Amino acid sequence: MHGTRPAGILCRVHGSPPYRGALPRAEHTRQAPDDEAIQPTTPVERGVPERHDHDAPAGGMPAVVNSLAYTVREAGLLRGTRALLRVNQDGGFDCPSCAWPDPEHRATIEFCENGARAVADEATRARVDPEFFREHSVADLLARSDHWLNKQGRLTHPMIRRPGATHYEPLSWDEAFATIAAHLRMLGDPNRAIFYTSGRTSNEAAFLYQLFVRQFGTNNMPDCSNMCHESSGTGLGEVIGIGKGTVQLADFALADAIFVIGQNPGTNHPRMLGALRDAKLRGCKIVAINPLREAGLLRFQHPQKVGDMLGGGVEIADLYLQVRVGGDIALLKGIMKGLLAAERARPGTVIDRAFVDTHTVGFDAFVADLDRTAWADIERDSGVPRAEIEAAAAIAASSRATIACWAMGITQHKHGVANVQCIVDLLLMRGMIGKPGAGVCPVRGHSNVQGDRTVGITEKPPRWSDALGERFGFTPPTTHGHDTVGAIQAMHAGEADVFFALGGNFLSATPDTELVAEALRRCALTVHVSTKLNRAHLVGGATAMILPCLGRTEHDEQRGGPQFVTVENSMGIVHSSRGTLPPASDMLLSEVRIVARLAAATLGADSTVDWDELADDYDRIRDAIEAVIPGFADYNARVRRPGGFLLPNGPRERSFGTADGKARFTVHALPDIDPGPGRFVMTTIRSHDQFNTTVYDLDDRYRGIAGFRRVVLVHPDDLEELGLHDGDRVTLVSHFGGQTRTAPSFVVVPYDIPRRCVATYFPEANSLVPVDSYADKSRTPTSKFVVVSLVPQA
Repeated sequence: MHGTRPAGILCRVHGSPPYRGALPRAEHTRQAPDDEAIQPTTPVERGVPERHDHDAPAGGMPAVVNSLAYTVREAGLLRGTRALLRVNQDGGFDCPSCAWPDPEHRATIEFCENGARAVADEATRARVDPEFFREHSVADLLARSDHWLNKQGRLTHPMIRRPGATHYEPLSWDEAFATIAAHLRMLGDPNRAIFYTSGRTSNEAAFLYQLFVRQFGTNNMPDCSNMCHESSGTGLGEVIGIGKGTVQLADFALADAIFVIGQNPGTNHPRMLGALRDAKLRGCKIVAINPLREAGLLRFQHPQKVGDMLGGGVEIADLYLQVRVGGDIALLKGIMKGLLAAERARPGTVIDRAFVDTHTVGFDAFVADLDRTAWADIERDSGVPRAEIEAAAAIAASSRATIACWAMGITQHKHGVANVQCIVDLLLMRGMIGKPGAGVCPVRGHSNVQGDRTVGITEKPPRWSDALGERFGFTPPTTHGHDTVGAIQAMHAGEADVFFALGGNFLSATPDTELVAEALRRCALTVHVSTKLNRAHLVGGATAMILPCLGRTEHDEQRGGPQFVTVENSMGIVHSSRGTLPPASDMLLSEVRIVARLAAATLGADSTVDWDELADDYDRIRDAIEAVIPGFADYNARVRRPGGFLLPNGPRERSFGTADGKARFTVHALPDIDPGPGRFVMTTIRSHDQFNTTVYDLDDRYRGIAGFRRVVLVHPDDLEELGLHDGDRVTLVSHFGGQTRTAPSFVVVPYDIPRRCVATYFPEANSLVPVDSYADKSRTPTSKFVVVSLVPQA
C-alpha cells in the first residue's frame, strides 16, 4: 500500500475487454416506457382529513399505546419486544431514528415513540420478494402512496429493471456487481457518476464508500446533510472553527436557559423532551421560537414517570415566540438589542467583555449593526411584539449558562447560514460557548449523518486527503464534486450517467420532485441500496437496480465472525451498534460488504486495497480510520467501552479553529421575507407518524389531523380574506425566478400559524421547492421558505 496512483485511475481502462461496446452510451438512454411516463411521480391523495382535539400533552399514555400497537402490528409481540429491549443499550444497536445522545445511566426502556416505530418498521414481518415484483409493475407501484409502499415490508433479493421493461426481476449478486462495474468502467470521466449517501450509513460503510469513490476518481458524494444541516456546518465552521455543536447531554443538567429555535422535538427528536423536562423541573427557563405552537414544546407527559402520568405532565416553554416563517434573524437581532440595552443600563453585568475581548473579533461592527436596526423593522419582520422579544432578552441576560438548539426551521432558508451565525452571536455576547451548561446544539435528524461527514462523506476534499492517499497508495481527487443540488442539476443536464445511492429515498427527500424524476430518468443506470421499498426505486434510469441490505437491528456475520458498526451522535460521541435480530432474508448483504464487492468489481487490479479483507473484519476498517482521521486514536479499544468515546471539539475548550483562533461576530442584514401581494410563505413539516420521508401512519396526533396528509395549514383570518373555508381544496402554486410549480388538491385546515404563512407536509409538497432556491454558501434547499399562492379548486 505504498506509492501513488493518479486520481481517476479507471480512465485508463475504458474500452478494454470485456467492456468495449458492451453498454449503450448515456446520451442514447431511453425515455420512460409509456405506462411509466403517464404516471404522476407523487399520486394525489383522495378523501378528507379527520379532525380531533389536539390540546393534550406530548407523550403520555397515547405514546405508549401507539408504540405498542405499531410494534405488535409490524414486528409481532416477541420479535418486536426483543428488538426494543436492545435499542440504545450497551451491547445493543443504535436507534435507526434520530441522533439524540444516550444518557450515561440508561434505563431498561431507552427509546421514544418514534424510535419504537423506526425499530418495528425495520423489524417488520412483511416481505417484498420477487413474486411481489412479478405481480406489480412499476406503473402500478407509482400509483401507490408512500405509506402503502413502506407497508409492503423488507426487500429480500437484488432486483433489476432492464431497459424498456415494465417490471423488476431478480438477479444474482454477482450479476449485479458486474453490471454496475461495467457501467462505471465505461464512463469517459469518473465525474459522470454520482454517489449519494443516507445519514443512517455506519462509519465503517461510509469510510469504505468514500475510499472507493475517491479511488474511482471523483468527489461526487452528495448526502442528506446537504439537505438539512449543511447550513449549520457551514455557518459554525466560519465563526467557531468546527461544523458541529459544542455541548454534551450533561450540559442540559447545568443550563439556566435553553433556547429551542426552529425545531419540533416532540415529533422529530422525542427523546430530547426528557432532557427539557428535567431541566425545567430544576428551574431552567426554556424559550421556544417556532411559527407553529407544537405540543412537545408546550407540555410533556413522560411515559416512565408516574407523577407525569397521573398528572398533566410538565409545562415546557416559559416563553413561546411564534415567529413568522423566515423572521428568525429579525427576532434574534431584537433579543440581542435587548441584551445590549441591558448592558448599557447596567454596565459590566450583561456582556461578557472578558470573553469578547479575549476570544472574539468583530464585536464593534456587530454592535453598530444592532444600533442601526430599528425596532419597527424587527417587529414587522419577526411578527413578534417588542415586549415579548424583550422578555426573551431578559431570560438570556439573567442566565449564567445558556444552550441554543435548532434544526431545519433554521437551516432550510436562503439565509440559513446567517440564521445559524446570528444564534452564535447571541451566545458570544454572553460568553456562552466553552463553559459548562452552555453552547450551540444543532440537533441532527439522522442517526449517523454527523458521523458520515466525519469519516469523509463530502463533496469537498477532506482535510486528511493526503493521509488517505498515503495509507492506500493513490492520489485522491482535489476538485470539489457535486453536492445534492449540483447532482440533480448535472443529471438533468445530461452530465451524469450513473447514480448510486447508499440508503435513503433520494427522489422524495430532495426538492423539485418532478425535475428530480426527469433527472434520474436521464441516467443510464440508477442503483439504490435499501432495506424497504420507496418511491426512488420507481423512477430510475434506463437500467435500475435495488440492492437489499441488512438493517441496523440485524445480526451481521462476516468471515471474521460477528461484526458491529459505529455511529456518531449529535454531540460528537462515537459508540458501537450491534444488531441482534435474524436478517430478513438470507440474500441480504451488509452495506460494508456491498461497498467492498462493488469496489473490487469496479477497480480490480487498479486498486491497492484488499476490499474483501476489510469487509471480513470491520476492526480493520476502524484501524484505517484511526490511521487517517485525527481524533480516532485507539478506535477499536475505546469504542468497545460502555458509552463509546468523545471526539475532539476545540470550542468546548474555547480553542476556536479559525484562522486567528478567535470566534467571529457577524453582521447580517434583515432578509426580505415579504412574499408579495396575495401570496404566502410555505414551510414544510413532518407529521407525527413520520420519520423523514418514511410515513409510518397517516395520523398527526399532536396537530389533530388524521387519515390524510395532503393538507395546508392556514391562519383563519387568511382563509377568510381568501374566501376559503375549512375543508376546501386548493392548488398550491410556488413562485420563484419567474417560474411556477403546481401541486393540486390540498385541503385547507385553519390553524394557529402566523399570518401570511402556511405549512404543508413533506414529501407531498416537495415538488413546490425549486431546485435553484437554496441557502447562500451552504446550498441547502429552501424547503422551509417557499413563496406560494392558494388557488381555489371547484
